[in-house]
Amino acid sequence: MKKTEQKIIAPTEPQKFPQGFVSNLASEVAKTLAKMPGFNGPKKKPGPKKKILQLREKNPIFLDTSAIIDGRIFEVIALGVFTGTFVVLESILSELKHIADSQDMVKRVRGRKGLDYLEKLKKGKRNKFMTLQDAEDVKNKEVDEKLILAAKNNKGRIITCDYNLEKKAAIGGVLAINVNTLANHLKITAVPGETLHISILHKGKEITQGVGYLDDGTMLVVENASGDLGRTVDVVVSRVIQTTAGRILFAKKI
Repeated sequence: MKKTEQKIIAPTEPQKFPQGFVSNLASEVAKTLAKMPGFNGPKKKPGPKKKILQLREKNPIFLDTSAIIDGRIFEVIALGVFTGTFVVLESILSELKHIADSQDMVKRVRGRKGLDYLEKLKKGKRNKFMTLQDAEDVKNKEVDEKLILAAKNNKGRIITCDYNLEKKAAIGGVLAINVNTLANHLKITAVPGETLHISILHKGKEITQGVGYLDDGTMLVVENASGDLGRTVDVVVSRVIQTTAGRILFAKKI
């Protein structure tokens, strides 16, 4: 018998793909999957949270209790004269709530109006509003000192109606804007020799004097006008006196 010859088949070599074929294929598959609905790709690890901007980057304006219950500053804010981030310390907010709960009717009304003003400011879209906790190292200090330190640490300004706070802040290197001073600067400027048309509303300190007021509230004392109550007279300004409460004009009838 003849022996059957067995052919030994050599193993075939693995097929080689062109260089870069696999990476290109993987890239195309990834693009196709990305277009499929419901596929959002591999989940990314949450990155670090963005740091909250410091107050000093927001141009903060700190409101004092006296300015809040006075209320005039909110009209100025509504006009857009002051813009930025308005800040109220927790200690000032507590002081304001205490005034709103006062047994004195006048204080109670002013305190509640102050809270209403803050609520409107908070809801407004033009400016930002926030409350700030008192620092741990100043909890035993007076409210004025807490306010000055908070404004200084955050490079902010203070709005107040308190003359003493204004001066304390200046000594501490903090700008404090007094609403009363601002109002006085905005009053009508009258000089001696200027003529005005004024209504005499009541008598002055002296029997012969009559008193009227300009549109901005400046008091005008007119000599020999006590008999002109309820009437409008023409006067000429004779002198101007500057007081801590504002300017007082003195005039004579023409």
